[in-house]
Amino acid sequence: MSFWAFGTMRLANFQPLLTAEEDVVARLLTGAVDRLGDGSCPAKPDPSRVVRAAFLRFLMLGGEDGCRPHEKGVRISGAWITDVLDLEACLITRDIGLSNCHFEAPPVLRAAIINRLFLDGSSLPGLEAERMEARGGVYLRGAQVLGEIRIPEARLGGNLECDGVTVRVTGGYALNAEAIEVRSIFARGSTLDGGINLSGAKLVADFDCTGAAISRTDGTAIAAAEMENRGGIILKKVHIDGETKFTASRIEGDLDCTDAVLNNPGGNALDMSRMEIKGAFFLDGDARPSGALVLTGASIGTIHDKEACWPRKGDLLLNRCRYGGFINSPVDARSRLDWLSRQTPERWGEDFWPQPYEQLASVFREMGHVEDARAVLIVKERLQRRARRSRASNPILRAILLVQDVVLAATVAYGRQPLLAFVWLCLFWAAGVAVYANADRLGALKPNSAVVLRSPEWTLCGVDRSEQRFLTVTQQLANGRAEAGQSQLACFREQWEVSSYPEFNAWMYSLDTLLPVIEIGQKAFWRPDPPKPGGTLAINYFYFQSVIGWALSLLAIAGFSGLVKSP
Repeated sequence: MSFWAFGTMRLANFQPLLTAEEDVVARLLTGAVDRLGDGSCPAKPDPSRVVRAAFLRFLMLGGEDGCRPHEKGVRISGAWITDVLDLEACLITRDIGLSNCHFEAPPVLRAAIINRLFLDGSSLPGLEAERMEARGGVYLRGAQVLGEIRIPEARLGGNLECDGVTVRVTGGYALNAEAIEVRSIFARGSTLDGGINLSGAKLVADFDCTGAAISRTDGTAIAAAEMENRGGIILKKVHIDGETKFTASRIEGDLDCTDAVLNNPGGNALDMSRMEIKGAFFLDGDARPSGALVLTGASIGTIHDKEACWPRKGDLLLNRCRYGGFINSPVDARSRLDWLSRQTPERWGEDFWPQPYEQLASVFREMGHVEDARAVLIVKERLQRRARRSRASNPILRAILLVQDVVLAATVAYGRQPLLAFVWLCLFWAAGVAVYANADRLGALKPNSAVVLRSPEWTLCGVDRSEQRFLTVTQQLANGRAEAGQSQLACFREQWEVSSYPEFNAWMYSLDTLLPVIEIGQKAFWRPDPPKPGGTLAINYFYFQSVIGWALSLLAIAGFSGLVKSP
């Protein structure tokens, strides 16, 4: 017949007491830990250590007169506990201390209301504590668990401490604390073969897994989506096999992955999409993410990282990620462009993500690195325009876009460096000086005036002194004025009538030709003479320079106004 068949239990129902139970009763009111044997976790059911689970339940629920537990609660170490310790829906106002005990069946505390629970160093086949409420914490430090620790939707006033615990499961999570409300969760130095589920959990302070080994190769090793944490998440020196998932979680402290090994090749090593971190994200030391680092839509206070810790090419997603700055990290365009280049939108079915470049440039500007910001935006323009060309189905349109992009890149760096157009203007100005100076040296210039070109001063300078020419103006023959071997231009400049004619200046002539909005006066008085040696080059460059001057001037204006930048 069951012990519970007659309702309220009495000590008499457990007579005769087992040897270990007699020891517990004898010291029940002292409040001291009742050490059975040497107090260590028994490897076999020694008669001097065996305690029935029903007897423990009787004591935890208050016992009876003459056999009531101390105010500190039931505190036993080194017991072999038979059957199921079933405390489901029970109200227990004292501590439950069953450290270094061996349980034959998982303890059941579903919907129980307790003070504190100590299972440190114990060996359990699992723990069933769904919806449990505790004024204090739950302690499983150094425990050996061969089943799932189930504590979802529990409410703890203290911590869930699993430091040094070893949990191995064949199905489910090693630690299932979904939607738990707790101060802190500690799993430092623990081995959790089966992973952790903290989805929807609410923590007042920290989640600390420093030095832990967590694995769930067929799924998510740490499932912490939509977790709310007013402290931080510490994954220092952790070794995780499987996905670590913090999707849409919010933490007010830091996410520290210093020296962490996050191993999930071919999948997501660390998923922080839509996560909000008010503090810092650390990916430093010897951190090694093997798999995708997903920061899509994340919001991060600051980033602390180094190049050796960045994921390999194709394993970084930064689209719509926002962050405030870099601290103790590379802060230069070269390094950070390498960081951004590890994104491959094609892997995820897209051609280009412009936002990560805009975000990086914005952060650089706020940190005072204006030149680095400009370099990032130039690369962004180049890649964005290349993606636009690849989307064009018409080959003619693609060719037009290519020419346009090449011109804009070379002249104004897609509008990001409009002063580059003035560099080109200076180059064409200098080239013009060389061309026009050479034309002047070879006598390949002539006055740009019909009156002067018909005057005797010019026409007779084209005739040797030993020859004569009929002048239609005077209707007379006149002797030539050019010395033997002298060019018409050189002769013309020696005439006293020309003393008032503006002197040719190659520097000013090139500038007058190049700048369409400035009238210096050289172009109005001189012009290259194509029939003369060097004249053909000069006249062709004259036309080219006039066109290029207009084009570069307009591009410079468009660059300053932002018309050529991508929206």
